[in-house]
Amino acid sequence: MAEQMGEKAGETVGYLTRMDSRSSSQTRILVVTEAILVNRLVEDPELAGVSAILFDEAHERHLDGDLGLALALEAQGVLRDDLRVLVMSATIDGTRFARLLGEGAPVIESEGKAHPLSVRWLGSSPGERLEDAMTAAILTAWRETADAPGGDLLAFLPGVREIERARERLEQRLPDTPVLALHGQVDPAGQRAAIRRDPQGRRRIVLATAIAETSLTLDGVSVVVDSGLARRAEFDKAAGTTHLGTSRASQAAAAQRAGRAARQGPGVAYRLWEEAAHPGRPPFDPPEMLTADLAPLVLALAQWGTGDPAAMPWLDPPPPSALASARRRLAELGALDENNRITGRGKKLAALPLEPAHAAMVLAGAERGQAGVAAKLALLLQERVLGGRGEDLHARLQRWDADRSSRAEASRKLAGAWARKASGIASASDEGPVPPAILLLAGLPENLARRRDATGEHWLSAGGRGYILDPASPLARSEWLAIGDAQGSPKGARITAALALESADVDRWLSDRIIKRSVLAWTGKRAEARLERRIGAITLASGPDPSPDPRAIVDLLVEKALEKLSTIVPSDLRARARFAGVGGLGDDALGKSADLWLRPLLAGRRDLDLAPARISEALLGLLDWTSRQRLEQLAPRHFESPAGSSHAIDYTGDDAPSVEVRVQALFGLESHPMVGPREQGVPLLLKLTSPAGRPIQSTRDLPGFWRGSWAEVKKEMKGRYPKHRWPDAPWAEKPSLKTKNAFQRSQS
Repeated sequence: MAEQMGEKAGETVGYLTRMDSRSSSQTRILVVTEAILVNRLVEDPELAGVSAILFDEAHERHLDGDLGLALALEAQGVLRDDLRVLVMSATIDGTRFARLLGEGAPVIESEGKAHPLSVRWLGSSPGERLEDAMTAAILTAWRETADAPGGDLLAFLPGVREIERARERLEQRLPDTPVLALHGQVDPAGQRAAIRRDPQGRRRIVLATAIAETSLTLDGVSVVVDSGLARRAEFDKAAGTTHLGTSRASQAAAAQRAGRAARQGPGVAYRLWEEAAHPGRPPFDPPEMLTADLAPLVLALAQWGTGDPAAMPWLDPPPPSALASARRRLAELGALDENNRITGRGKKLAALPLEPAHAAMVLAGAERGQAGVAAKLALLLQERVLGGRGEDLHARLQRWDADRSSRAEASRKLAGAWARKASGIASASDEGPVPPAILLLAGLPENLARRRDATGEHWLSAGGRGYILDPASPLARSEWLAIGDAQGSPKGARITAALALESADVDRWLSDRIIKRSVLAWTGKRAEARLERRIGAITLASGPDPSPDPRAIVDLLVEKALEKLSTIVPSDLRARARFAGVGGLGDDALGKSADLWLRPLLAGRRDLDLAPARISEALLGLLDWTSRQRLEQLAPRHFESPAGSSHAIDYTGDDAPSVEVRVQALFGLESHPMVGPREQGVPLLLKLTSPAGRPIQSTRDLPGFWRGSWAEVKKEMKGRYPKHRWPDAPWAEKPSLKTKNAFQRSQS
């Protein structure tokens, strides 16, 4: 913009980023990052001296962009009705933005200078490595467009790793061709070289991430090769970390990428997917509001004075679950009170140009006179290549300190600015310096992790999340880690940045987080009580608890008993109650009355091995006098035979009610025994047995049996049991279980 006006940056047109700035008293147009705009609005809601805000490339839907627009619209509506707000993009969803800006907001379209653009669909090769497929596509495009005006080639890949691998392959195949990288980790000089034509007039290849999708015009580019992939940050609310995931670029992103080829003249775009598959891509990239960490947004709104984020003017409102997660983590940092209002510490965190977790690290460092170290750690977590690669932040910090490149110097300058600002607002602590890992944990308290195996591959964090570390890493030998970053699956994210921590440091500096508690566990058969020392989900030590809380044990036993009432409550009692029409013994009713009948039974116990008779007695105690009388009268537990023997009545079987009884015990009985209401009695199923207890026959019609099949039964039984009585008219005999001779002696 300054060059087009024939000026230098910092005169009429200036800029402000976190690492560089150019402005003066002459500056009328100031280009800033979205994050800087948010900070400016929060600090000065009236935006003194500003007459208009232009949100460019609004389709990208960055979190700070959406937040900045919401704050600007609220400031316009409440404080500055003269403030002009303009939203702009080449692929904007104009209708939605117009509704957000307010009734009557005009939608202005400009065709601009449209140069011809052709698209070639190369198709995809699922089994081929991306860098190999992209290298082949770039070489094809390079050959086919050798005579194109301009002729420089811009290729879009999802990330730095793929760019470097493709770069190696291309430099081998095209040794005389400049192959340049363009991504967020390239220093400013390298980025300027990628944007401008080659000084020697050579055709060049620029390998870029989505950073080159919009805003930038790469001079001389007339060919684009698009992998069709994008790498986006997705926040895992449970783990509290942000993971990078690769997904298909949207139709809008593909249009932006292809348009890079036709900005200065006719161009051609090569796409590594099928034309038929293009309509299946999402129309737009998902807004960061739905995928990012909302802690910075929640803290900014708390400082702004908004108690209810949902009341703000959003294009897409923040998800309630993400808001709740952000509030919880901010409360742990001491930034919000119990009413979600910003605290004094929260205001200090908001004053630092960092996300809340990193701001908490730097502020904790400043309080202990270690602001410089803490600020460098925070920057290392943001700039993943700064100080070289590797998981060990200490090693990266040492390499960064020894690096004399312009990028390293600029980074140290930025960290120094953070440190000075934090030191200016921090309250000094008397406790003195702490290990750098403790500073890191001041911002990420749940990321304390302990090794789970001898190899150092598996780790458990205080937040309960499992992590994976390369066993070859020097950090694998540590007992403890403070994890700064992890990437990959939330179920087992790979540690990419961490600091080692000694056990003694955990005991000394994190003693306020160590809790002692009695833990009850259910083994499947009994309750076990153990004393534990813990930090979150990490157990430091564990041993038997000699004096556990008796009530807690009973609570656990009651809980486990209620989970399997059907196996604990005697089935015969419940069957009798159902038969008699007596309520109060179903699972729901027994669960509600557990304190009355179950808890006393379990006092002093560690298991659920209760005698059925004791359970039945306790359950009967729940019934009132009328219900108990009804139960005993309509569903008696036993059948008393004419011979004086007692037999349990079964109310549970498919053929219930039934009773098993020796046939001799029924001699002298003319009518069939009944249970239930007298006027609507139910005949007992009599399961008749021999003197040896073997089944003979079952019947619900004893008179009919006596006068019917008894004759055959008698004949068979006489042969098997000749010592017993087998009368022709058993209903007229005296009942007795004695043998024939014993019966005769008793009668004489």
